Amino acid sequence: MDIKQSTLNALFTGFNASFQQGFASLGDAGSVYEQICTVVNSTTATETYPWLKRLPTLREWLGDRVINQLGAADFSIRNRKFELTEGVERDAIEDDTYGLFSPLFVEFGRASREHPNTLVAEVLASNPVSYDGQPLFDADHVVLDKDGQETSVSNDMGGTGAAWYVFDLSRAIKPLIFQKRRDYQFRALTDLSDSKVFLSDRFLYGVDARVNAGPGLWQLAVRSQQALTPENYAAARQALQTLKGDYGQPLALRHTHTMVPVALEEAARRIVGASLETGGGTNPWAGTSQIIENPWL
Repeated sequence: MDIKQSTLNALFTGFNASFQQGFASLGDAGSVYEQICTVVNSTTATETYPWLKRLPTLREWLGDRVINQLGAADFSIRNRKFELTEGVERDAIEDDTYGLFSPLFVEFGRASREHPNTLVAEVLASNPVSYDGQPLFDADHVVLDKDGQETSVSNDMGGTGAAWYVFDLSRAIKPLIFQKRRDYQFRALTDLSDSKVFLSDRFLYGVDARVNAGPGLWQLAVRSQQALTPENYAAARQALQTLKGDYGQPLALRHTHTMVPVALEEAARRIVGASLETGGGTNPWAGTSQIIENPWL
């Protein structure tokens, strides 16, 4: 094949189509993060989240309105840069063997679609400090009791096994945040006069993005590393739904989803999916939440 700029442009179009094919191939399976994250379009290097300080609730209007002041907050998430690049030899294009690269760029698309899920799994595993200065899952989150005194509440059931989670995902704000400053984009360097192409005799194709994930509202999630049994499921579910905000205000949380790693899928489906318990009794937990199987945990 004669290498002309028009030929290289057409080749990029084909490789980009392979990338888009891979990106779309996962379907809903690639969108785990969208279920548990507030997705934010970032506009700067670091995003600050003052609205994480409270879950809004109405109060009886006595006297003047009480104005909730968002103001400044210390909690922020800095965007990170990620890339994946492949060099295609000029000889491969001249010898018409460039078709061998199409499956690779399909995988580029698939990897880009999956990448937010890996960042979210990283947040869950590292259990970073959240907006209140405590780890996302912790036994010492501080709220004010009905008398205005500080008291500790927990969203961590303890244990030493594989972690599983119960969530309230019914709200606009989610337990985690995924922010996008620059979305995943397939690009190429194919200018024959470019110094990098001249020196290496390779054309470069790759994807890059500026994104990051971090903790959102800890109140919307409870973690357990205990065995996934009906008894422990019930305890984690109760812990979530009985969490209270400042001044003893019930948050009216709803246990909508249970997220498990692949190894705990069967146990979760026995608890949530079976209408009968072992032995024939009615299963009280059947249908009480939706299961999210997360292969990135």
